[in-house]
Amino acid sequence: MAELINRPMYINQLIQHKDVDLVKIVTGIRRCGKSSLLDLFHVYLTEHGVEDRNIIHMNLESLRYQNLTDYLAFYAYVSEQIPKDGKTYLIFDELQAVEHWEKAIESFRLDFDVDIYITGSNAYLLSTEFSTLLSGRYLEIRMLPLSFKEFLDFYAFGVAVTPEEKFQRYLQFGGMPILREYHFNEARSNQALEGIYSTVVLRDVLQRNRQADQEILQKIIRFLCSYIGSIVSPNSIGNVLSNEGNLRTGGKKNVAGKTVEKYISMLQSAFIFYSVGRYDVKGKKLLKTLGKNYICDMGFRNLLLGYRNADQGHILENIVFLELLRREYRVYIGKVGETEVDFVCEKANDKLYIQVTESMQSPETRERELRPLRMIPDNYEKMILSMDRNYITSYDGIKSLYLIDWLADSNL
Repeated sequence: MAELINRPMYINQLIQHKDVDLVKIVTGIRRCGKSSLLDLFHVYLTEHGVEDRNIIHMNLESLRYQNLTDYLAFYAYVSEQIPKDGKTYLIFDELQAVEHWEKAIESFRLDFDVDIYITGSNAYLLSTEFSTLLSGRYLEIRMLPLSFKEFLDFYAFGVAVTPEEKFQRYLQFGGMPILREYHFNEARSNQALEGIYSTVVLRDVLQRNRQADQEILQKIIRFLCSYIGSIVSPNSIGNVLSNEGNLRTGGKKNVAGKTVEKYISMLQSAFIFYSVGRYDVKGKKLLKTLGKNYICDMGFRNLLLGYRNADQGHILENIVFLELLRREYRVYIGKVGETEVDFVCEKANDKLYIQVTESMQSPETRERELRPLRMIPDNYEKMILSMDRNYITSYDGIKSLYLIDWLADSNL
């Protein structure tokens, strides 16, 4: 087995939920580290006195379990392995391989003294049938590729490598854990990313949506990659694609906004993109129109568009968005009058407003970034994240932080 590197952010969540009577479901894009997380949890259980016979750990994509394709066969097989005494930990990887697996899971809960952990590579795992059957009896742990902080733990850097150089590597290669094997070899890393990307598109999107047109899907992915962090509507995307022509759309040239919406929803279900709604800060209400889309990992964007610094502001915004998800915030785009705040972030009793910019050096940029934050009438924390290493840490009470420091320290 490959060396397991700890992912404390996620393993701690599993430990905190251990022995709680809820099914723990770890979701996230393929190869972001879900299987390794379950392996880490298995090690944790063993080290804390759980006997091997009380841990049943299966990866359902292994040919060893090729006959367990439906829930009855799966239930019968696992039931025979569960010992009569003591709590048993059931760990199932890539469970979507079993048809109607949710019926078996609910039955294990009812029939045995078990604690259940599941992973799956797409959101169909949490389809409405499953949510209905297990309503209120499961929790989802959403796993993302490596954060910058985790990236620093995963890779060995020479003493002379500066934080800025490490961050540029992160922007270029992204955070898919498998790339560690290639030591920043660009050609090999791209081959690995291409394999993951193709599998996600073909298996988690197209296989699930037989009516989907692969060419339209690929064009929408490229469009979203080109416009990460930009406010776009499905209709405007449809118009751009229609005007480009060359689409095999059954003789019709138009790509309707509804079609685009459906494809974006498929990409969200495979955890490739995240869509963020807009929130009227003064009116305190969610707006129905015009959100933004962010990609799950910069490596995929660079694979599809080539690595370039031309759009650095939006790239940094994407990195910050993913970090806010990791820090368990609910995230919205803020509308304040006629201006925008990059992120309105909410937790139980906490709110945070964030602007992201490459630099605050020019007076025009400084005014543009500060103005929306100054217009917000409440007293929650307001912050600007930039790539400036300067000594100005506050503008009239609005915090100014060096983005790399903020990413490397979750307490900032």
